[in-house]
Amino acid sequence: MNITRENKDNLNAVLSVAIAKGDYSEKVEKILKDYRKNANIPGFRKGKVPMGMIKKQYGQAVLVDEVNKLLQDSLNKYIQDEKLDVLGNPLPMPQDNLDWKQDDFTFEFELGLAPEFDVNFDNKEKITHYKITADQEMIDEQIKLIQRQYGKLETRQEVKTGFNVVVEITNQDQAIKNETTLQLKDLAKDAQKSLKGTKIGDSVQLNSKGLFENEEDLGRFLGLEKEDAEALGELDLTFEIKEINEEIPAELNQELFDKYTGEEAKLTSEDELINFIKEQAAEQFVQHSDQQLLNDVSAHLIENTKFELPGQFLTKWIQQTAEKELSDEEAKQEYENSEKGIRYQLIESKIIKENDLKVEPKEMKAMMMDRIKQQMAQYGGANMPDEQLEGFADQMLANQEESRKIAEQVMNAKILEVYKEKLNLKEKEVSFKEFADEAYKQQ
Repeated sequence: MNITRENKDNLNAVLSVAIAKGDYSEKVEKILKDYRKNANIPGFRKGKVPMGMIKKQYGQAVLVDEVNKLLQDSLNKYIQDEKLDVLGNPLPMPQDNLDWKQDDFTFEFELGLAPEFDVNFDNKEKITHYKITADQEMIDEQIKLIQRQYGKLETRQEVKTGFNVVVEITNQDQAIKNETTLQLKDLAKDAQKSLKGTKIGDSVQLNSKGLFENEEDLGRFLGLEKEDAEALGELDLTFEIKEINEEIPAELNQELFDKYTGEEAKLTSEDELINFIKEQAAEQFVQHSDQQLLNDVSAHLIENTKFELPGQFLTKWIQQTAEKELSDEEAKQEYENSEKGIRYQLIESKIIKENDLKVEPKEMKAMMMDRIKQQMAQYGGANMPDEQLEGFADQMLANQEESRKIAEQVMNAKILEVYKEKLNLKEKEVSFKEFADEAYKQQ
């Protein structure tokens, strides 16, 4: 077997693969002999079918299969041995006169080659790196959440605004019977008036039309899918009051500080709790600010790192590998839509290679533990022991998709460190709302 390469230009090449009979004949013969041993053909004992009949029936199919396998293996080995940086996959060129009855074959493949380029880190106009901080409104909301998290429920006898009301909602005609918890604010104003002041054991008839403040809540409170709830149309519902509870927030005292942050944090005052919340929020916001920086730097590098792509080849590759059939115009549009992504993938790959960036298992585990810790902190789990965190992390990383995602995040963090070191950045302190507003304007 012989492979030769003809470079059409710096971005396109043609590979010619010459396959002789000696490259495949032994393997084809072995497979046909195995077929003969197991063939069940009327008129012949098993294993006694004439080889000529086996070759006539299966010979070409086996030949085609083995030649294709040989082609794939040889192409991959050639690309690896020659250290070719290709885009997409080799595309077979049309061969209308291919005759499988001959002994020797020659196949040609188009290659799209990755361009040579240097990454341009020279940015005269500074790129903003946001530092997001928790404003007073966010701090107040978090304190209220913590107080509710560690508060208690006390039974009440009469429905009032702000109370949690457990109701059983029924309609016999539609076989609806669902127990759920709601507050008066979930209901439209007229319905609020009907339930306000009711007591445990009372029943109230309400019409489903305009029943909830958010109309999409009807299905949720009835225990139905949204589409099923909409299909019901207008109907009367019976609300039976089962329980009435008032949430009593926990007091801001030492007991609460220790429960929320753990005794090792040694918080002794509300001011220290506020500082703790600010620190926790800052850690969580780093992900948002870093992702925005990654987006902004990506756009900058795509715009300022100039190189050509084998666009015609990539358009053809997209067309031939698409899940559904694409016209020439559709394939061209797909390429144009993905061109920026392709450019950034090449830039990113070059940065990873030039800076020898690698992802280690211990780094993945550390990041996963950090992510879990941040998520738990939002629900009052800031003091989770490291052993428990580690157990959760191991479970998550055992999932292949989760493992892939966290590996990407670790690599992104490493790439971001390169950007922070090499690019001209300016830090801007903003609240989360201000950050969201600015990020939205850029879209």
